[in-house]
Order: sequence, then C-alpha cells, then structure tokens
Amino acid sequence: MVDTRNPRARQMDIVRPAAARIYDAFLGGGHNFGVERGFVERVEQALPGIGACYQENRAFLRRVVEFLLASGVRQFLELGSGIPTIGHLHEVARRRAHDFRVLYVDNEPLTVAHSRPLLADEPRADILLADCRDPESVLLAPEAQQLLDLDRPVGLLMSSVLHFVPDSDDPLGLVEAYRNALVPGSHLVVSHLTGTHAPAAVRVLADLYAETADPLHPRETSWIDKLFGDFEVLPPGTTYLARWRPDPGHPTSAADRYQLLYGGVARKSAATRIPVQPVSGG
Repeated sequence: MVDTRNPRARQMDIVRPAAARIYDAFLGGGHNFGVERGFVERVEQALPGIGACYQENRAFLRRVVEFLLASGVRQFLELGSGIPTIGHLHEVARRRAHDFRVLYVDNEPLTVAHSRPLLADEPRADILLADCRDPESVLLAPEAQQLLDLDRPVGLLMSSVLHFVPDSDDPLGLVEAYRNALVPGSHLVVSHLTGTHAPAAVRVLADLYAETADPLHPRETSWIDKLFGDFEVLPPGTTYLARWRPDPGHPTSAADRYQLLYGGVARKSAATRIPVQPVSGG
C-alpha cells in the first residue's frame, strides 16, 4: 500500500512561466504564451545554446521509446508529461506499433486542457490531470484502470519531472512507491537535471527558474542513480542523455557541452510487487 501525499491541487497560472509551456517553447511548439517565449529568450541569452539540452531530452525520449517497443513493451505511463506534441511518446509509438497504450499525467490544468484536443483522434492515448506526487491518484484513476493493464509490464517514464519535486516531498520514496507498484518486466526511465559536471550553468538555470511556477531542484548524479533502486540498469548504464544509445553519427552538440541532463533505463526483474490500494477514509 502506498501512502498518498495528497498534494494541494494546482491552480491555473498564466502570469508566471510554466515548465510545460517553457519546454514546448524551446521545442518550437505553439502551445505557449508570450511569458514563456520571453523567458526562453532570457535563458538563451544567459546560457547560449542551452536549447540543445531541451532538444536532447526529447531525442532521448524517442530513443527510449523505440528501445522499449523493441523490447516488447506496449504500455507507457509518463509522469509530468507536459504537452504531448512535437514528437512526443504516442507519435513515436505509432510509427513502430499498432497495439500500444499511452497515459500522460500532468498536474497543470492548462497543460491538460491544451493536450486533450491533441489526443482526441488517438484512442490509444489519453491524459490525466493528477499530481505524480500522489501515486494513488495516478495508478487508481479511472483513466489508468481503463487504458492500462497494471498486471502487465509498463514503461514508466519520469522524464525531466523529478527535478521539479522538492526534497520535502521525498522524491526517492516517491519513485520507490511507483517501482513497487510495477510488475516484473516493467521498465523505469529517468532523466534529471544535475550540476555535477557544470555547476555554474545549473546555478544560472535554477536562478532563472526560481521566478517561474516550477522552481528547479538539481541533484548530483550519485543521487539520481539511487532512483533506480534494485532495478537492473540496462546498458550503457546511467549517463548524460546525449551518450545514451546515441544515433549513429550523432554529432557533438551544446547538450554534450553543458551536460546538464542525466539518466537511464532500468528493468524490474524481481518478483516483489506492492499493488496500490485506496486509502480508506481518504
């Protein structure tokens, strides 16, 4: 049984830049506002070429999904998904398979509102308005129960979401709760901001994000490694994203130069599972 953290519902905020729309703006999407585009300009002025890191995170997602599909995974749960556009998970999956299922989860109301029309013509994908810090609200949601079969392997993606979870919300315990709920054969995917290699750049980025609705919490690579618990970390191991199974002929980019995003993929092989149960009286 997972103890729900019951975080307060997030209110719609179009005054401050939001992480999902900042990401969309960096990717060249159209689901953002002037406040996000202005923020992106400031970040690029402070850290020239930083946009390559956002592009590399999306490229990592594509490579991961292709790898998981080739490994037989057909169900995907992405926490803190942002707006599913510009080469997102379901777009990658439908180029490779016909029997996939994708559930996106985000806690920002406007992000979910923007996402639903984008998914209206894709019956194999849906988005849930929920906070990933409350595993019960995610895993026991009707959308999850209807779209996913949690008694079968799932690809759980935590792509650039945990660095928005403060230490006070126990991100290590949170990920452990999700790991425990997965059946053997499931995979955990993590990408996370780190200052281990480039502390000065991360400080600049974190200072800028402090002005947004989603402050950053960068962490050391050794801490990020702990997120995988007793799962089997698959080759090439945890590393900077540009180095994780790069495409042939992948050139050196600004993402390599900054080296701010770190992660990997791990598989659950142990038989231990602790299914999520509703908390009585909640």
